[in-house]
Parts: sequence; structure tokens; C-alpha cells
Amino acid sequence: MPDSIASANTRLADPGHRAFLKADAEAALDFFAGSLRADGGFDTLDTDGTPLPRAGQELHNTTRMIHSYALGHAIGHPASERMIDAGMAFLWNRHRDTEHGGYFWSVDETGVHRDEKLAYGHVFVLLAASSATEIGHPDAPRLLADISEILERHFWDDSVGRLEDEFTRDWQPFSQYRGMNANMHGVEGLLATFEATGDRVWLDRAGRILDFFVHRMASEHDWRIPEHYDTEWRVDPDYSGDPMFRPSGTTPGHSFEFARLLLQHWDLSGRPEGPAIDAARNLVDRAEADALQPSGGYAYTLDRNGRVDIPDRYWWPVTEAIGVRGALLKVAPRPEDDAAYARDWDFARARLIDGERGGWVPELDAEGRPQSTQFAGKPDLYHALQADLFPLVPGISAHLRGLAALG
Repeated sequence: MPDSIASANTRLADPGHRAFLKADAEAALDFFAGSLRADGGFDTLDTDGTPLPRAGQELHNTTRMIHSYALGHAIGHPASERMIDAGMAFLWNRHRDTEHGGYFWSVDETGVHRDEKLAYGHVFVLLAASSATEIGHPDAPRLLADISEILERHFWDDSVGRLEDEFTRDWQPFSQYRGMNANMHGVEGLLATFEATGDRVWLDRAGRILDFFVHRMASEHDWRIPEHYDTEWRVDPDYSGDPMFRPSGTTPGHSFEFARLLLQHWDLSGRPEGPAIDAARNLVDRAEADALQPSGGYAYTLDRNGRVDIPDRYWWPVTEAIGVRGALLKVAPRPEDDAAYARDWDFARARLIDGERGGWVPELDAEGRPQSTQFAGKPDLYHALQADLFPLVPGISAHLRGLAALG
């Protein structure tokens, strides 16, 4: 049965809610359009839209802006073409390493700011290239060809069906670390590339990553996904790295994200019989039980025993919970899905969304007060924009095409 949201008696189908989603997306696209600099780079913006002092433009920010404004292009946002053009040029001319290949993690006005080659950044290059391909950007073919070759040569380990993590500028490994976060976003990029090209290899590789982290690791760890591993892919429960990208313990928001990607892969695979929906629900239910806070939002991390470690509430786990609940409402709805979807949106509107300027507050402390421990200003468009736009389309994959078809 095809997905339908028009006749469902849910928040997802409510015309007023759907109008709000589009308006919030447009306000965010308006706000972040102010980040474009004269040199084609993107500033990080303070909460009022003022550019913050520059500290290097990171690869994941450049690429997420391209992807986000590709979504904006699909809904006809007027700033989208110039933002995509700027991002594509900056990515190719500034981030790309013309000597050794690959893409620098961070660049600034003087040149290279940090020259590591990280899987986390490179899979977002794949996402940007695929989204640009979907909207027919003229520079997309060369970018997609280049990043495909780099991932194949340096990051993809076909013997295990996962991505390796980090290299020096000249492709020497500099740690024993293997991680879930880069592989999870690898699934995102791989699925987007399958949607853009139809080449089955991308779908199959996404499936191999999902098999390991969801059907093996999560199912063996009470439906929490271990984040950190060694070179033999053994769980490293004592690892503690970058608190933004590699915090210790487990991260419930990633369970929401992985669950949505699992459903997307299942959909693109033809919706085969199997455990995908049940596994997605197990991830969602465990993350909610572990991390939902009494006044709303989700604790950031858990310790190795599943207890809340960092209680601060970030915006992006809320957006990912919204995303997966929206997907479940389209394919296997339960009343509790609609209740949770509505609850998370109510919390977002009350505590996270800047209704005056656009964009979302990124971080609340345990008492619900805005703070800037991990994030400065409004650092990200991508998570909140997807939470706005993905629920609008009937399907749970091919979102760019779905948005364009809505007119």
C-alpha cells in the first residue's frame, strides 16, 4: 500500500501543522542565507544573525549547506541557487586537496586551517554531491566522481563493509579509532547517492553498515548503539574523544537517526519482509525510555550502563526523533507515534525555535535554559530543515523528488 498522510488523523496530516512546517523551513532558509560572505564562504551566525569571529570553515558545514539549499531549491526558496553555487565552488576550490586528493577538514582565509582527512566530512561531500546531482547542478558530476573515487580508495573497507575514520593529509592513518558516527552519516550519503544514480552498489554498502550497527551491535546491547571501536571493530567502552563528535558512552539521538535511515533503506530496497520496522521501533523506544526528559527534549549522552551522563538537551536529537516518528506514521502508525511526534514538536516550538528571526536554539541546559557549552550562535540549518521538510512528503525516501512533486 502506498504511503498516505492526507487522510490520517494525525498531527502529521493537520493542515495548520503542515503550513507551520513550510513556514519554519522558509524562515530558517532566510536566516542562514545571511551567512554567505563576499568570498563565497559561509560564516557561523550568532543568534541574531550577526557573523561570529571566524575559526575555519569546516567541511561538514560547507557540505550541509549545499544539501540544505538543495532542499530549499526543491521548495522554490529564492536564495537557494546562489547558496548552492557558492557552496559548490568553495568545496571544489578551497576544501579540495589538489595535491593529495580528498577534502580538508577546515579552511580559512589564509588557506588550510586543519588538513586532516576525516570520513565524517567526506561522507557529507558525498551527500552534497548527490543532492546537487538531484537538482541538476552543472558541477555535480565532477564532484560525485571525485568523492566516489576518494571513498573507494581510502575510506571504504570492503572486507568488513564499513568506513575507516581518519588520515593525515597524505593518507597515513594516525589513530586506531573506528567510529559509528561517520558510518551512520555514511549510510545517509550512500542512500542519497543511490537515489541520485540508481547504482545498486551504494544501496548495498549502506545495507552492510546497517547490518553491523543495527542488527548486530544494537541488538546485542539492549538496543543502544555503541559509538566507539578499535581497528578490529571491538567496542571500546572507555573511549572519550571530541565531546561534540565523539562523546563517551552512547548517544540516544543517533538511535533516532539510525532508525530513520534503516526505514529509508528498507523502503529503497523494495520493502522486503524482515526485521526493519521492528528494529527501528526497538531503537526508538529504547532511546526515548533512556533519554526523554520530564519537561521535554532528550539528554545528550548515556554512560556505559545506560544512565544519563550529559543531561544537556540539544536541538538535533529532537529533530531526529521527529524525523523517525514521521516516517513510522507513514508506514506503520501507532497512536503513541502521533503522540510522541506532537509532543516533540510542541517542545521544539516552545523552547527551541526562534519564531522571530528563524532557526533553532541549539542547546539547553538540564533546566531548559539556553546555553553555549558546545555550540556558538546558530551553527546548523540541516537537522532542523529536514525535520520541517521530510514530514511534508508522502514517502520516506527520495525526499528531494517528493518535495519538488508537491510544487
